[in-house]
Amino acid sequence: AFFFATIASIAFPGDTSAFLLILALGTAIPMLLGLVIVRQIPLPTTNSELGVERELHGRGEYHIPSSETTLFIGENGSRTPLLDPTSEHEQEVSNYHIPESLSAVGLLQDRSTSRGSRTSRRVSREKPTHDIYGRQLWLTPDFHLLFTIVSLLSGIGIMYINNVGSISKALYAKGNHNYDELEASQWQATQVSTLSVCNFAGRILIGLIADFTQNRLRLPRVYCLCLISALFIVSQVSAINVNEVANLWKATALLGFAYGSLMGICPAIVIDWFGLAHLSENWGYVLLSSSLGGNIFSLMFGHNLDAHTPNDDSDTHSPLSLAKRADLPSNHQCFDGRDCYVSSLYVTVVACLFALGLSVWAGMRDQRKTTEAQREVVWEADEWMPRWGYLRAQIHFTYCSHSYSFIRRALPVRLTWP
Repeated sequence: AFFFATIASIAFPGDTSAFLLILALGTAIPMLLGLVIVRQIPLPTTNSELGVERELHGRGEYHIPSSETTLFIGENGSRTPLLDPTSEHEQEVSNYHIPESLSAVGLLQDRSTSRGSRTSRRVSREKPTHDIYGRQLWLTPDFHLLFTIVSLLSGIGIMYINNVGSISKALYAKGNHNYDELEASQWQATQVSTLSVCNFAGRILIGLIADFTQNRLRLPRVYCLCLISALFIVSQVSAINVNEVANLWKATALLGFAYGSLMGICPAIVIDWFGLAHLSENWGYVLLSSSLGGNIFSLMFGHNLDAHTPNDDSDTHSPLSLAKRADLPSNHQCFDGRDCYVSSLYVTVVACLFALGLSVWAGMRDQRKTTEAQREVVWEADEWMPRWGYLRAQIHFTYCSHSYSFIRRALPVRLTWP
C-alpha cells in the first residue's frame, strides 16, 4: 500500500480513480506472472545414512537424554543389544538399545507397550498434536472463541482502514475556509502510507514477541492477543482525542501495528490449537470473521457519518452553507471534524475491551490445557525405574568383565577372579 500510494501521489496527485487503477493492475499482474513462472519445488529425498534413525522415529521411538546420537544395532559383537529383542519378553524389556559409549548411555524406547502394563508411557513432553478440521472445527469451543476475538478486532481495523480517508477529510475541513482538494488528498495518502508501514512492522515484530512469550516466559502464544487488544484500545482512544489532521498519524500508526500483529499471530494460534495439516482450511474459516466484523463496524460507522451529514441549507450558518462557501467537494459529506465519527469510536472502544477480556480467557484456557497435557506425560516411576536399575547393572557387569580381561592379558602375573 505504501508503494502504490507513493506512486499514485507522484504520478496522479489528487486522482482517486488513477490510484484505484494502479492498485488493480499492481496487484493482479504479479499474480498472473506467478501463475506462469512459479513451479513447485519437489521435496528432498530421504538420506540413506539416516535410515536407521528415521526408521526408529517412524516407529515412535524417542531419545532419552544422551550425548550419543548414533545407534549401533547389529547381529553379534559389542553392538548387539544386551537383551535379545526376539525373546518372549520383547515387549516388556527389549525396547532398549545401547549406544557405543558407555559413559553416556542413551536409551531408546518404543512407544508401544505390553498389554499388561497399566498405562502407556510417554517420553516426549511436547503437547499432543491436533488435527481438527471440517465439521469438528465448527463444533470446537476454541474455534468460536478465536472467531469472536478476530471478528471484533479485525472488524474495528477494517472499519478504520476503510474510513480513514473520511476521518482525515473531516478533520482537515473543520474550520478551514480555504479547502484544497489536493492537500486533502495528500493527508489521506499520508494516513495510507503510515498504516501500511506499521501494518508491515506489526506482522514482523509479533512473531518475535510470540516466540519470546512461549520460549522465555513459558506462556501460550494466545496471550499475545491481550497485547494486541490493548493496542487497539489505545489506538481508538487516541483517535477520539485527535482534533487536528496533523496528529491523526499517531492513531493510524497504532492501529496499523495492532492490525498487522493480529493478522500475524492468528495463523500460529490456529496451528497450536487445531494442527498444521489443515491450516489453509482452518485459517480460511477464521478469516470469515473479518468479513463479518468488518461489514458490521463499517455499516455502523457509515450510518453515524450519514447522521451527521447536514441536509438543511436554510440556515446560512449551517455546516452545509459553510461547505458551499469553502468550495468543499461534496454536499453529502460531514466536515465537522471529530463530531462526525466520534460516537462510532466509543462503540469500538467497548468492543476492544470485550475482546481483551476474551483474550485473557483464551490465554487462561490454553495454559490450563497445556498444564493438564504435561501431567499426562509424566513418567511412571514405579514402572520405569526398576528396568533402568536392571539395565545399569547389566552395563556395569559388562564393563567390569571387559576390564578384567584386558588386565589379565596385559600382566604377566595370572590373576584370579575374586
